[in-house]
Amino acid sequence: MNTSFWRYGVLAGFLVGIAGLMAGCGLGENFGLEKVAGGLRFPLYVTSTPDDATRLFAVEQNRGRIRVIEQGRALRTPFLDIGDSVYSSGLERGLLGLAFHPEYAANGRFFVNYTAQTSEDKVESVIEEYRVSEDPLRADVASARTLLRFEQPHPIHNGGMMAFGHDGYLYIASGDGGPGNDPDNRAQSLDTLLGKILRIDVDNGTPYGIPPDNPFVDVEGARGEIWAYGLRNPWRFSFDRDTGDMYIGDVGERAREEINFEPFDSPGGRNYGWNVREGRVCRPGQDDCHLPDAVDPVHDYENRISAAVTGGYVYRGTAIPELQGEYIFGDYSTGQVWGMRHDGADVTALRRLPSLRPRRLLPTIASFGEDADGELYVVSWLSGNIYKIVPRNR
Repeated sequence: MNTSFWRYGVLAGFLVGIAGLMAGCGLGENFGLEKVAGGLRFPLYVTSTPDDATRLFAVEQNRGRIRVIEQGRALRTPFLDIGDSVYSSGLERGLLGLAFHPEYAANGRFFVNYTAQTSEDKVESVIEEYRVSEDPLRADVASARTLLRFEQPHPIHNGGMMAFGHDGYLYIASGDGGPGNDPDNRAQSLDTLLGKILRIDVDNGTPYGIPPDNPFVDVEGARGEIWAYGLRNPWRFSFDRDTGDMYIGDVGERAREEINFEPFDSPGGRNYGWNVREGRVCRPGQDDCHLPDAVDPVHDYENRISAAVTGGYVYRGTAIPELQGEYIFGDYSTGQVWGMRHDGADVTALRRLPSLRPRRLLPTIASFGEDADGELYVVSWLSGNIYKIVPRNR
């Protein structure tokens, strides 16, 4: 998320919400939102296991819980409750990520990303593995195994998203650690895990393996876990379930919000430009923003009123043929949602989707989600609601 939200986001959401209500609700679109669960406490992600779309699993940030959603309600007993371990400062810390192993049906393994306070003045990101218990609605808390820890110096830009790529490796988003403008140049430094996308092998090695084709494995002074760098706060990323291509929503500072694209056959090592560039422009205060190896975003937009991009998913479901192949993403603070088509080289279409904006003055879109069938969801952080994108009767 963006630090500017906490200063101006409520006002921005209110103003944009009024405008959205006045403009209507996308009456020309043949799809909309259907509430599938409510009453959650600050949910920021929803997903399903790879083989079962009948249940959803929602992450509650501040409470450190994962809730099961079945038949339109969140079950009272959490799937996992690690609230005693999770440290949440009320900003961008807490339980931040969840990823089920591709072979979850056979091995019951899943992974979480959370912040933990290890001393009075030290907070770390923790990547931890768990297994499901004999009860499919409950995790085995005793199965916890820590894979990776690294320090988070500030309560913002902690990242947290995790997902498995088509190559079977676990990808982890890490923000630059804050505060503003990355004063310690972490995003451009290869000796730190901050401001990066990491890529690790959870099936080999102790406690994990580093894939031998990671781009910086043999680079002196660089962390081998790094897959991509030059990111401010890649709050949400995803993989196209058909092509394996990667889309990264990187939250901007004061100028631009951006969507980055990485094809499935990329060798990694891409530099997305932060903290020298923000989107396609030079970061204010930079005398020289020339980065010969930097990759431009495929789309960026002006950060006018406390915007904070929320990366989404390429729609690969079957319920709404019109959306097939369209990348759906939004904005946390304003609640706007867009659809973008990308042919692997260029953006070929971009449109606003007002019918997918939660009908609230403060929609706070913290995340999109995808179930095992490729259908998509919208997570409203402040309201505690989970919505499904569904066809609308003609």
